[in-house]
Amino acid sequence: MDSENNNEYVKGRRCGYVAIIGRPNVGKSTLLNYILGQKLSITSKKPQTTRHSLLGIKTTETAQLLYVDTPGIHGAEKKAINRYMNRSAKKVIRDVDVVVFVTDRTEWHADDQVAADALKGAIGSVIVVVNKVDLLKDKTRLLPHIALLEEKFPDAHIVPISAEKGDNLDALEKLVEENLPYDNFLFPNDQITDRSERFLVAEVVREKIMRQLGDELPYAVTIQIESFKSIKSILHIDAVVFVERDSQKQFLSEKAVRN
Repeated sequence: MDSENNNEYVKGRRCGYVAIIGRPNVGKSTLLNYILGQKLSITSKKPQTTRHSLLGIKTTETAQLLYVDTPGIHGAEKKAINRYMNRSAKKVIRDVDVVVFVTDRTEWHADDQVAADALKGAIGSVIVVVNKVDLLKDKTRLLPHIALLEEKFPDAHIVPISAEKGDNLDALEKLVEENLPYDNFLFPNDQITDRSERFLVAEVVREKIMRQLGDELPYAVTIQIESFKSIKSILHIDAVVFVERDSQKQFLSEKAVRN
């Protein structure tokens, strides 16, 4: 493709990176999954389920939106893994074209402020999302909270949504696309992530453990896929679960046997 045609191509399409940030458990991964139209990022009621920044790719006729789902930003950094997740999320903010900052209804916690402070490093546009509005019986309660957010973020767009129900996500996606630069697409149209199948399988295993045993097992549970084979259209997967203490290993084994 020559340079003239390439310039015409760029003028017609947008492409850029979009970070989804916020404190733990505000619905960042649920938002990404709904936007993509399929499950990519694991979810659970336990905070900090997302441990790694995960790229989700949505391609339309006019844009390729590269969403980065990040670990929840939080103030407590007692363990190395907490410090790692915070650094990972904050680094993404400095490298993207748009930041979608997700908050939960009319709540504003200390960790929301920690995440808000991290936005000072953003070089791109900022969109503040008020999530889970479907859970508010009295929607008028949103008005003073939105006014507070507008005061905190005078240059940001404020968008109420429900990531669970899909309410107002069309408006959010339109706004995100409008703030992306004109550029060539970076990935094939049918690609949805840059992660391997092994990584995604390991995450699904970790999700099931956290959903069923989240009260008993630590955040530090890690999954390693040792074997991943397709035999007669059936996937055969061997995985190793790493925990912190022998007592947790025994508990996990007993639970697996009972189930």
